[in-house]
Amino acid sequence: MDAKKKVGLIAAVFGLAVAVVPWLLPTGPSSGLDAARFLEAGSFALGAAAVFAGGLLTAMTPCVYPLIPITVSVFGARKAEGRGKALVLTSSYIIGMGVVFSGLGVLAAKTGQAFGSMLGSPVVVTGLALFLLLLATSMFGAFELALPSGLQQRLNSVGGSGITGAFLMGSVSGFLAAPCTGPVLTGLLAFVAKSQSTGLGAALLFIYALGIGVPFFLIGVFTVRLPRGGVWMEWVKSVLGIVLVALAISYLRDGFPAVGGVVKGMAEQLGRTPGTVIASVLAVLGVLLGAIHLSFKEGARDFTLKGLGVALVVVALVLRGGAMDAKSAGALWVSLGMMEPPKAPTFEWHAVLPAKGTGFSPEALEQVLTRAKGEGRPVMIDFFAEWCAACKELDRETYPAVEVISESGRFINVKVDATNSDDALDALMERFGVEGLPTVAFISSNGEMLRAPRVTGFLEPRSFVVEMKKVD
Repeated sequence: MDAKKKVGLIAAVFGLAVAVVPWLLPTGPSSGLDAARFLEAGSFALGAAAVFAGGLLTAMTPCVYPLIPITVSVFGARKAEGRGKALVLTSSYIIGMGVVFSGLGVLAAKTGQAFGSMLGSPVVVTGLALFLLLLATSMFGAFELALPSGLQQRLNSVGGSGITGAFLMGSVSGFLAAPCTGPVLTGLLAFVAKSQSTGLGAALLFIYALGIGVPFFLIGVFTVRLPRGGVWMEWVKSVLGIVLVALAISYLRDGFPAVGGVVKGMAEQLGRTPGTVIASVLAVLGVLLGAIHLSFKEGARDFTLKGLGVALVVVALVLRGGAMDAKSAGALWVSLGMMEPPKAPTFEWHAVLPAKGTGFSPEALEQVLTRAKGEGRPVMIDFFAEWCAACKELDRETYPAVEVISESGRFINVKVDATNSDDALDALMERFGVEGLPTVAFISSNGEMLRAPRVTGFLEPRSFVVEMKKVD
């Protein structure tokens, strides 16, 4: 097969993948995986097993999987001299992740803040985005992730620069995994807070990190002898670089309302299906231009074509991510008369707090609760964040379901945005015992805050309705 046919085939596959793959990716463990109930019953072995399983499932989510091949490429097989060295490097990576998870988990349990809420900080988000862009430029061949030879020699005397680098990479990955950790860690952190055992909390969070580290361990150790030569490896690195750039933009989107507003507005204008088609076409065009097969090192022409191609593919990936959460009919096509607005009933949120551009107002929530009690209606409060993957899954799959909409009619429905924390919002989350996101809490018709039922993590529509029916 000649080069043009190969590029055409890759472009077609890439376009198809952009359309199909996002729907196949899980957002994380569901709320059914609750380690706390085993731990509270004294079954620490079963609880630890559930925590480990939750970490393993988290590793298969969009928050983590883009870094698996990067990690292997940088610290695994490419740098290793044998399986023994790969084992040491990969273990160092997992330990780095475990240290960060242990520290953040105990901090979250002690402060009552949701695990992952640090991703609401523009400083943290910017740091992560820059780190991902740095990795991306390495994948595009701008430089090799290696320390100066003099410093390398010094570090080799205390264990090797690769081990240190793998540990640091694992530490950063602990932050990157945070958006998909909520369902498992919610109950776990509540248990740690009640037990007030820092050692137990650190140990359980470390076990969770070990679960996330399983794919890294398997790939890092058992791919040592894969072939490394050939132009195909450069193509693979270009794909990884593109994914990392798109991932960096997604963090900036969730951490900066202005960026998120642009992406969300574009997706709402195009709609889910048209947005998906347009994203696929842009991806195909980007690959054909040279996003994968050209090099930034082969002259001005190739540099320009590859740059344009990469930009198109990155836009396609970002647009595809936004389209997943958009309505089926885009506002643009409705205004042009090309599509009909949806006629099916929609889920009604009676209040979304805080209002855009303002801090959280306890008084605004109390007004809603007073209204609900006066009308004799129960209240459903959905705590969410822009960085929370399972929160978006609830919005996309559960709330639009007909049976959920039907049952929600007797509730006053409130959405609380916990993307950016402040003192008033932190106090509210502590009042409701919110340890992770998403958390859906209920208040009975007589104004009583209910500890059960409660939804933590994604729950499919039928099961969600079962929980709603338990509220009087």
